[in-house]
Amino acid sequence: MAKIIGLLTLLYPLAVYFGVQYFPPWIIALLLMSLLSIRWLIQHKQSSLNRQMFWLAMGYCIYAIWNNDILSLRFYPVLINLGLLTVFAASLRYPPPIIERLARIQHPDLPPEGILYTRKVTRVWCVFFLFNGLMALITALYCSLECWSLYNGMIAYILMGLLMGIEYLIRLKTQSHVR
Repeated sequence: MAKIIGLLTLLYPLAVYFGVQYFPPWIIALLLMSLLSIRWLIQHKQSSLNRQMFWLAMGYCIYAIWNNDILSLRFYPVLINLGLLTVFAASLRYPPPIIERLARIQHPDLPPEGILYTRKVTRVWCVFFLFNGLMALITALYCSLECWSLYNGMIAYILMGLLMGIEYLIRLKTQSHVR
């Protein structure tokens, strides 16, 4: 159930694009708020960071409901990228970095070179979230709803997939001596 709700929240830009043709903006914001609340209730781990992100998202939803305009609905991707940038950057300041934590799931005894590599990859993701957040902001403020939906509902995910793919290929090449 959580995965389905997660997928639905990823489709948010498309929901906004198609939804505003049939519903007032506050309904779409209320639906997002409902999805996020259900996801929150069925999650098993509730870290302090998760709680902070949840309440920030709820604040955003309340703002979008109260404002009841399409522009308010466009800021959700900005908020998500800002949140991810904050989490990844904070993990650099307060180790271990997020990517190291993920790497240790498969490789609990990560060598020092691996630790340095995961730190660099975490930095790359910080740059990506900064860039993507700025693009989400620019498209929210200055582009048509179609352009905003295209970037935030498709292009951003393609760029994320490309970054994951490129990193995977680099990892294979740099770890070839380990096998």
